[in-house]
Amino acid sequence: MSRNDDAGRFEYESLRVPRGATKKESVDPKEELNEYAADGWRLVETVEYVGGGTKFLILERPVE
Repeated sequence: MSRNDDAGRFEYESLRVPRGATKKESVDPKEELNEYAADGWRLVETVEYVGGGTKFLILERPVE
């Protein structure tokens, strides 16, 4: 496969998990994830803090 052949290639996006008023608890990101999904993105991975809790959501979609 040459570098110019995009078949089977993906692009990635990272989404920071939204925080509540105290900045300590996360807020349900369902609405934002649904907006990304409508644009062809899908959740593939989470990046967590060392002590626990999710810091980033990693999304991917095929390169168009």
